[in-house]
Amino acid sequence: MSRPRKIIHVDMDAFYASVEQRDDPLLRGKPVVVAWRGMRSVVCAASYEARVFGVRSAMPALRAERLCPDAVFVPPDFARYKAVSRQVREIFLRHTDLVEPLSLDEAYLDVTEHKGGMTVATEIAQIIRAQIREETQLTASAGIAPNKFLAKIASDWRKPDGQFVVPPHRIEQFLTPLPVNRVPGVGKVMAAKLAELGVATVGDLRALPLEELEARFGTFGGRLFNRARGVDERPVEPDQPVQSISSEDTFAEDLLLEDLAPAIVQLAEKTWLATRKTDRVGHTVVLKLKTSQFRIITRSFTPESPPDSVEELRDIALGLRARVELPLETRYRLVGVGLGGFREREVVRQPGLFDHLGDV
Repeated sequence: MSRPRKIIHVDMDAFYASVEQRDDPLLRGKPVVVAWRGMRSVVCAASYEARVFGVRSAMPALRAERLCPDAVFVPPDFARYKAVSRQVREIFLRHTDLVEPLSLDEAYLDVTEHKGGMTVATEIAQIIRAQIREETQLTASAGIAPNKFLAKIASDWRKPDGQFVVPPHRIEQFLTPLPVNRVPGVGKVMAAKLAELGVATVGDLRALPLEELEARFGTFGGRLFNRARGVDERPVEPDQPVQSISSEDTFAEDLLLEDLAPAIVQLAEKTWLATRKTDRVGHTVVLKLKTSQFRIITRSFTPESPPDSVEELRDIALGLRARVELPLETRYRLVGVGLGGFREREVVRQPGLFDHLGDV
């Protein structure tokens, strides 16, 4: 039997907002919201002072302003965030070559074989966090576990500026009392469906047989079965180029095609925001729909040049509705907006630094 992996999930604390507070002393201790002002803008990040008021990333900027009227809005500077992210990644690579970035502010590290010969993953995580603090004046939190799923949950356990370990012999003890919505992929709608089955915690989920979960939720049911037992065999995969980025929303009530515009607009904004975290550029816009009968429909379009603004992405996604030939009375339970066909930025027209989600 192979020995357990030693996985660390490192997550920078309120990354964009923390960079802004680090670089501008006048912002320290204040509720900072990284976002452009405007009707269509969404929050890129919020400082912990702003989170006290309920402000969260991907929230409409207007709602954030209502929740926290004293918030200081700062337009994002992705070039600066990427520079800091490269600094942090250089620190990771001192310890292992098995680094899988998830975004500018988080990554998985497999330290089963540590470059310096260290054997205790909790100590490695402490050193990494100390190096980040010393060299960037920023804080990071870490989760340590035998697999990626558990490490990601653990990294959120003692935020900010903390770490938490889930050793192999404590996996069941750790998972059993957790609310089921802590399992990645279990959002409000899925949590409600599980609640109908009497499932409120991961322990409740573990009691359901695989056959029932797969019958109700397909392949995702199989993933739920494994996650409830702390099983995740995915390896840390370094330097995986981005192929696609998307955002989806499942509705509490099924909607007609003509009623999907607000959701498509919001999802286009979230997808555009996510693309700002990569150096690659998406060329193909994808609209995904799932009917009330669980039929999945996708429509895509590749313009001559890649979308270079959220407005262009939004308009293309809205236009793809016209290519859905189902009867007008068809209702839809899910909609998604994505970008695919990613290529290196150098081979396409370079976007402006402040391509944004709304009015500056």
